[in-house]
Amino acid sequence: MKKHSIWGPIISMVVPYIFFEALRFGVFTDTEFVLPSGHFYIVTAVAILATLIAIAIGIAGRRLRNIKVTFLALSFISLAQMFSVHGLSTPYFILDVTHLPAVSAQLSMILATIWLMFSSLPTDSKIVGFFTKHNRRLLPIWIGLLSLFGVLSMLDPHMVDIIPLTVKPLNWVIMISTILLNIITMYRYYHSYRYTRFPIQISIVYSAGWLIVSQLIMTLGETWRMSWWTYHFLLLASMIVMLFGLFKQYAVKGTLGASLRALFTNDPFERISGSLSRSVKDLVVETEKKDSYTAGHTFRVTMYGLKLAEELHLKPESLRIIAEGTLLHDVGKIRIPESILNKPGQLTAEERGIIEKHPLFGYEMCRELGLMMEELSIIRSHHEKWDGSGYPDQLKGDEIPYLARVIAVVDVYDALTSDRSYRKAWTHEKAMKLIENQKGIHFDPKCVEAWVNLCQRNPDVYLYPSLTIKDDNTGTFISKF
Repeated sequence: MKKHSIWGPIISMVVPYIFFEALRFGVFTDTEFVLPSGHFYIVTAVAILATLIAIAIGIAGRRLRNIKVTFLALSFISLAQMFSVHGLSTPYFILDVTHLPAVSAQLSMILATIWLMFSSLPTDSKIVGFFTKHNRRLLPIWIGLLSLFGVLSMLDPHMVDIIPLTVKPLNWVIMISTILLNIITMYRYYHSYRYTRFPIQISIVYSAGWLIVSQLIMTLGETWRMSWWTYHFLLLASMIVMLFGLFKQYAVKGTLGASLRALFTNDPFERISGSLSRSVKDLVVETEKKDSYTAGHTFRVTMYGLKLAEELHLKPESLRIIAEGTLLHDVGKIRIPESILNKPGQLTAEERGIIEKHPLFGYEMCRELGLMMEELSIIRSHHEKWDGSGYPDQLKGDEIPYLARVIAVVDVYDALTSDRSYRKAWTHEKAMKLIENQKGIHFDPKCVEAWVNLCQRNPDVYLYPSLTIKDDNTGTFISKF
């Protein structure tokens, strides 16, 4: 993944702002362009297009089970729908001169910034948790509220006179607040980008930077001047760069229907990889490059986990959670020194303590990426034990998230039946004996019983992955993505 320096976003902000100030102070001629019809068509067309795209992104967010994508969709919708009111209320086109264009433009900026800032918060924060509970209703409710405001304000444009958003000192308070929120968003996304190199993160850094400059120009600029027109193009650029980042980040193989069918195909590789976003695949690849053992392990455990989930009669939605959460369950190893990960022989107590931090490291990384709590629970809790002696939280029995209990069985099974630097792989029979002996100690008894019954009834469940997917850091396994 290509690395981008923070200087790129900074320069992209500084250059247009310097151009704006050069126009304001007469370095260049700040020509007046009073073009109501042109303003109407440009702004309205862009806003409507952005609304349609935002709805598509919101649908994708629910499919990908990523609340951050939903927040981005809400940011797009806020910007687009309020900006469409800005275009429709252009003076001398449909309406006479009112405060509605200025107020709606400012509202578009405020609301877009707030939702964008929410998208930068960790998934396990309380405010994100609240919205996650209502994830399916967020988009339709928010679209309905914005549409209602748009219709009412166009019918009675003077209703916004009670909102002095464009009057000092409130406009300066709003400007400073918007800038600070966008700076927080830029900082959080760039901080995450330094570790993951995900396209959406650096795209949002650029986008938030242009929102800052747009806010400055909106507050300081003079209507219809060339300098004032600049912020319209910056907002357009902000939307385009976010769309580009979303496409690079979340584009998956084929159509939505193909992705959903991937959960039920007989081809195990298509079944897992066909329904995942590019971002998850990239993170798995980065993990595999760090630890040669992890290369085949993650894919085998995911295949075992999906089969065990079917045996336990879990819903299709749970299969998607398992596919994503299990592929990332060891991603925290990225932050473990290679000298410990690939050490031949037994680890010291201190080294073992460092290794045991990888569930927390993985949890911290993935909560910044917008994964839902169900996927995060697999990443954090797959090493917990039924008797409470596991790590990192020493959870016991039903305190351990159910899907983490499911994956714990197959994770240990694969670890036992794989070659390690300090021992040879165990036979299937020996591994199964240990797992059965650990029923009610290490593992949820029901999960063990289901795994035993499944393997006895269909040996291909464990034979196919173990024979097909080998631990290999030469690129053979990685290329399967």
